[in-house]
Amino acid sequence: MSELLERGDWVKHRYVPDIAKFGAICESNYVRINKLLSDMDEGAEVVYKLYNEGAYLGDIRLQVLETSRYTNLILLEQIQTSGKWLNNPQLTVRVYHDARMVEVISAADHPRVEAVNDYPNHKMHLPDEKLQLNQFLSEWLGYCLNHGHSSVSLKGL
Repeated sequence: MSELLERGDWVKHRYVPDIAKFGAICESNYVRINKLLSDMDEGAEVVYKLYNEGAYLGDIRLQVLETSRYTNLILLEQIQTSGKWLNNPQLTVRVYHDARMVEVISAADHPRVEAVNDYPNHKMHLPDEKLQLNQFLSEWLGYCLNHGHSSVSLKGL
């Protein structure tokens, strides 16, 4: 084995998702999204204007696309930016009310986010792409909570 590594050959290890970490992120996203979106009825939406130290960064829209007894489908998208350097992210998330979790199911450039990707692949998605997108959602929602301004009052605050 050490001879292979010395020659520069790589030993391929299959990515194993950290289910506990993924679950914790999805649970915290459930709490965040419920604070930001007070109405979970189909068609409901709220827009947050984001600022950082007084500088306008753009608008984020959360829109309920579908509702059912135990789930909601929500679109989160940056609809306006203050500069060309922002790439207007767009995520579709499923809210599981019975499990109290939120999971990213698609992104602007990923019509369906797989739990695990073989690597390399033709689209160059990382093995842990789903975990990374859910972590990004966590940070994005946290930023909205800390720096967003809306005419809608937040739940529990």
